[in-house]
Amino acid sequence: MPVKVLVGAVVLAAGQSRRMGQPKMVLPWGHTTVIGQVVDTLHQAGTAEIVVVTGGARQEVELALQNSPAYTVYNPDFAAGDMLSSLQRGLRQLQQSRQPGGLAAALVALGDQPQMLAATVRQVTGQFVDGCPPLVAPSYQMRRGHPWLVRRDLWEAIFNLGPGATLREFLQAHAGLIRYIEVDTPTILSDLDTREDYQRESPTTP
Repeated sequence: MPVKVLVGAVVLAAGQSRRMGQPKMVLPWGHTTVIGQVVDTLHQAGTAEIVVVTGGARQEVELALQNSPAYTVYNPDFAAGDMLSSLQRGLRQLQQSRQPGGLAAALVALGDQPQMLAATVRQVTGQFVDGCPPLVAPSYQMRRGHPWLVRRDLWEAIFNLGPGATLREFLQAHAGLIRYIEVDTPTILSDLDTREDYQRESPTTP
């Protein structure tokens, strides 16, 4: 019997929501919250394990995810404002996965991207399962978006990135390894930074 390829996800949700003016991860989104919708979408797409990295509004985010399929890990360095330390912490957590055989790769998702579609997640993970490329990223009109995927053997390269390094630099350094998937939805680029973004995008607000 062939071994099932399992993919986990790290959801980056440690920001301080300065531009929003309030904790955006726990704002209402349909029947749930912004972060709840992100987790629901990943779960619906068949993601084997989901870890949400918290920082700002830690208690509120943990409460919002109490009954969700995800679990949380806290990034004490969240105030530095970089996503790298959060991803490193999330991947360390996924390394300890109790899934049979462990996880073969991890999706990198944004906690403020509730517009993300399960179909997009399936496209990205499906591309990985088909050929196991080191990196997979969705692209809309030649622009790379989220969630992107990193194979387990590249996690160490992320752990080894020093202070001041960025995920953009990591992807640029490994550009030749990225398999792009063209998608027909701009949702891979959309996130919620301001109150105006939320009011425009949310199914909850008028």
